[in-house]
This record gives sequence, C-alpha cells and structure tokens, in this order.
Amino acid sequence: MGYGKILSVEPGSLAEELELVPGDKIIEVNGMKLRDIIDLSFAFADEEIELLIEHADGEQELLAFDKDYDEELGAEFESAVFDGIRKCANNCYFCFVDQVAPGMRDTLNIKDDDYRLSFLYGNFVTMTNMVDSDFKRIKQYHLSPLFVSVQCTNPELRCQILRCKTAGNLMTQLDKLEEAQVEYHTQIVLCRDLNDGEELDRSIRDILARKPHALSMAIVPVGLTKFRQDRYPLKGFDKESALRVIEQVERYQKRERETTGRTFVYLGDEFYFLAGREVPPAEAYDGFPQLDNGIGLARNFMEEFSAARHQSKAKNWHYAQRQRLAVLTGTAVAPMFRGLADELAIDNLEVTIVPVPNNHFGTTVNVSGLLTAHDMKQALEALGKTFDGILIPESALRAGDNIFLDDVSLEDFKDWFPTRVETVGDGKDYFNALTQFANYQGVSGEAAAYMWQSNAAYTKRGGHKNE
Repeated sequence: MGYGKILSVEPGSLAEELELVPGDKIIEVNGMKLRDIIDLSFAFADEEIELLIEHADGEQELLAFDKDYDEELGAEFESAVFDGIRKCANNCYFCFVDQVAPGMRDTLNIKDDDYRLSFLYGNFVTMTNMVDSDFKRIKQYHLSPLFVSVQCTNPELRCQILRCKTAGNLMTQLDKLEEAQVEYHTQIVLCRDLNDGEELDRSIRDILARKPHALSMAIVPVGLTKFRQDRYPLKGFDKESALRVIEQVERYQKRERETTGRTFVYLGDEFYFLAGREVPPAEAYDGFPQLDNGIGLARNFMEEFSAARHQSKAKNWHYAQRQRLAVLTGTAVAPMFRGLADELAIDNLEVTIVPVPNNHFGTTVNVSGLLTAHDMKQALEALGKTFDGILIPESALRAGDNIFLDDVSLEDFKDWFPTRVETVGDGKDYFNALTQFANYQGVSGEAAAYMWQSNAAYTKRGGHKNE
C-alpha cells in the first residue's frame, strides 16, 4: 500500500476547508489503506469520513468530518497510483521504450503496464502481469472501459512477439473481462511479415466476435528508431505494404458499416500517409474513440480547422503588412499543414511549412510528437530565412513543464530565435495562428497532476468513464 501525496488544493474546496496543503499525504480513509485514486474515490463515497493524514514534518493527524455523498475533495495528487506504477512483464520485439536514445530523461524509460492507468487515462495494457485478484477488483469497481494491447490473437505468436510465456492467455483474460461486464478497446501494433496478412485477419475476426464488449480495434504501424538493438529483424512499412494493409482492413470496415453502421476497425494515419492515400472522412471514425492512440488525428485536426473557419465572423482574412510564418511539423503531416494554409489564401501571409527530419530517432520516425528541439532548430537554420513568427507542435512538449524530448525547455528554445515562437495544439489553434497571429497565444502547459474524483464521477454514467 502507499499514500496519495497532494500536489495542489482547489480554492474553496473541502480540502481547503480541512486545511490540507501541498505535501500532505493521505494514508487511510475510514481505516482503509489506499493503492490509488480509485480506492480513494470509493472509500470517500461515505458521508462520514475519517481521514488519516501525514504532514510534511512526519506528524500524523486523524480528521473526522461529515460530507455529502458526491462531495469531492478538491485535491490534485502527484500520481494516480499510490503504490507505484505496475511495470511491464514483457520484452516485446517492437518495444519503443527500448528504442529511446541513451541519456534521455528517465520518464521516457518507464515501461508501464498498469490496468489502473488503462481505466483512468486510456493507457494500453497487455494484461500479462495481471492475476485473479486484479480481475476481481476490476469487477468489484467495474473499471470499464479498459484499453487492451492485443498485438495478435494467435497464442503461440503472441507469446513469441511479447517474449512472455503467459501472453497466450489473452482470450481467457478477455473472457474474464466480459464476465465482469467490462468493455474494452483494443490495439494491434502491426509488424510487417509477422502479425500482418493472415494473422491480422485472424485477430480482426476474433475481436469482432467479442462485440459488444469489444468496442473498437486500432491498428498502428510498428515504430522503429535508429537506437533499436533487438536482434529480431523487424521491418517497417513502405508504400506497397501499407496499401496492402489498407485494402485488407477496408474489407472489414465496409462490412461493419453496412451491418452495424460503425467502422470498428481503424488504421493509424501513417498507413494512409505511406500509401499516398487520403485519410478517411470524419464519419468513418465514429466519434474518434481512439484519438489519444493517434487514430484519426489528421482528420480530427482538419475538422477542427474547418469548424473554426466556419465559426469565424470574418470570411476574408488579410494582413496589412507582409507576415512570414514558419510552421514546423513532422514529415508525415507536412502536406496536411500546407493544404490547410493554402485553403485560406490570406493576403500578405507567407507560410513556410518546415518538414523536420527526425535525425535524433531516425528519419523513419515521422510524427510531430517525437521531434526534438535540436532537430527543429537545425531544420529552421538550414532554410537561411528570417520569419516574423514560428509555430511549433505542442505535442512535442511534455505537459506541465514545457520540456522537449531532448530536455530543452520551451523558454530556451525561444531564446534561440529573434522572433516570436508559439505552440499549436489542434486545428483551431492552427487556424487562429494563421488568421490572427498578432493576437495569438500558444497552448499553455497544464500541470501533470491527477485530480481526485468522487465515486459518483465513475457511476453517474453507468459506470463508464467518459470516452
């Protein structure tokens, strides 16, 4: 068991009324020791509470008080799990953590595989480190939906890919989730000539057969960096092989839409970029249930841009004087940023799209979220131009402290250039930055904290957290 260390207290909250302060530790609620904010949530649902607190000086205090059933504490915690993040038990062929450059920040080397973070924040779990007591707790608290890394449904192949002898128990574990009336989203990291082709057909069919508990399937291409040292020879996808995957999956998508009105099986954007195909329309993503997994990011970005454009009171945008903006992006999405800027055709606005080669991880890594500050700096300097403003992807920064993957702060990055540097998070941001750069302010980082929620927050929508 552990404790919940308070990071901040909301003004006017119950926590403030109890005179709790950052650094205080919540040890027990009504005699119950706490593993995570899930335990805290359900223990705190009583109306009569005894809260055991340990202050920063080590002194413990028992606070007894009455509260409404759904009254929230109003405290943020340093971590969602009080007893430590459960680590991954696998040694997957494609593990991205094993492909991170040496000497980078410690948080990039954490191999988490914790079903609690799956429920709370949508992290994908393989379930190979789970035991019966975990499934009993999932059933007790109805932790639904979860996000499951399937990779493949062939037991022998899954054991091989994950290098874990218990990985072949997946289908039995899914049975346990379904017996507990738990729903789940699934993911396949697709590796060329390994779990694609007939194996992919098998995996899709097996998961489709598990509806309605199975809510969706995301298929994303394996990511390979120049730092990968695993001896198993993995191959990335090229234009021809990406097109084969698209055509294979489209058969299932078409059948599902005809019979159920939903697509269910979704492909990562990179397949379409590699194949030179346009990403599907918004309706094909059914509300973007796996957006945080990168499924439909490009289409969602375009939809946000379009919505901002239609909502704008102005219909013709222009600048009185020439405005030169540089837009830094990953190489994969650069054409999308170019196309959106061209749609506006703003007078006196000169937009230079800067596709940034990822020299740090390797140029096969082409997404904006893995760009480093030094690679962006190098790409800009190579142009030999001056700009009135620079737009960079907010996804390349760690939330809370605005640090790039190579440990350069946003403020240090701004100091490198004698002009304004602003971040862009979504399509609306991009539209606003292009049309009114003088008044545009980039995305501000939010604290990396975990907000406690009352039991009612988990139950008022039928036990499901917001998808």
